[in-house]
Amino acid sequence: MLGAVLLLAVLPALNRLPADSALHVSDFIVSVSGKWITYAILALAIDLAWGYAGILSLGHGAFFALGGYAIGMHLMRLIGPRGVYGHPTLPDFMVFLGYKELPWYWLGFDHFPFAILMAMAVPGLLAAVVGYLAFRSRITGVYFSIITQAMTYALMLAFFRNDMGFGGNNGFTDFKELLGMPLNTPTARSALFYASLALLVLSYAICSRITQSKLGRVLVAIRDAESRVRFLGYDVTQHKLFVFVLSAVLAGLAGALYVPQVGIINPGEFSPGNSIEAVIWVAVGGRGTLVGALLGAFSVNALKTWLTTVAPDLWLFALGGLFVAVTLFLPRGLIGLVSKVTK
Repeated sequence: MLGAVLLLAVLPALNRLPADSALHVSDFIVSVSGKWITYAILALAIDLAWGYAGILSLGHGAFFALGGYAIGMHLMRLIGPRGVYGHPTLPDFMVFLGYKELPWYWLGFDHFPFAILMAMAVPGLLAAVVGYLAFRSRITGVYFSIITQAMTYALMLAFFRNDMGFGGNNGFTDFKELLGMPLNTPTARSALFYASLALLVLSYAICSRITQSKLGRVLVAIRDAESRVRFLGYDVTQHKLFVFVLSAVLAGLAGALYVPQVGIINPGEFSPGNSIEAVIWVAVGGRGTLVGALLGAFSVNALKTWLTTVAPDLWLFALGGLFVAVTLFLPRGLIGLVSKVTK
């Protein structure tokens, strides 16, 4: 883990080398690696809930997107009079759609700390409500997965509406700056890259601490035999709710770092397919290992970047085939294969 972090950490420095240097790393590599790091945080969040507590969520893409929208609202507020319509407070899309004043739920997003707080609070609150209602009713397995998938699909339809005040199908884009730093510059790319890497290390440390503690052992017991754990007197609902909310908060923070790096957020991020793909990252890497989730996120997205360039029509077939192959031949994922090779 430490070696991989150090290897990633040198990429922005190599990007500053002369273009004709053998060690030079392109802007594209730095940018796409920063995006993959946020995907790795999302995979880590899913693995904490699914791999250790047995909570298979097909809606984590919604938490990721909500975090992205929170920071996107902050970035849109910063545009101000520099937008196309030059309105001092309203984003361009609101001026275009005829808004007369800023909706109440946009208030406060001109402050960065508030936006980060909302990137954690909104996904966490949604997870708390959905999780409490489901876990209290002892809804588990495929039924819980369907509920979370329906949740993200409903959010996608809602955010597509222009009257929701979130830019409709176009979403947010044309960001100018963050914390006084112009975006789309080498300095901004490096700063966002290192911020994402720092969050990845912190998230891994938190998840590792939890999984190695008594709480982690209880979560694994709930995953393997929930009724027995309940019979022994543990509050299964509270344990599952805690890990599900924490997982959603991590996903929201990942989304908040993702948006400034890609420069856009729209309702397509809520697509149920995105959540399913993120689950596949964890399955391919090896669920219940943390490191496997990171390995799966990086390897599958590297394959996606390459294959969508050379043969974009084949990507979905390749993804489905990869999932089937791993399920049949590598039930412990790539991390299990690595363990066999190194023995």
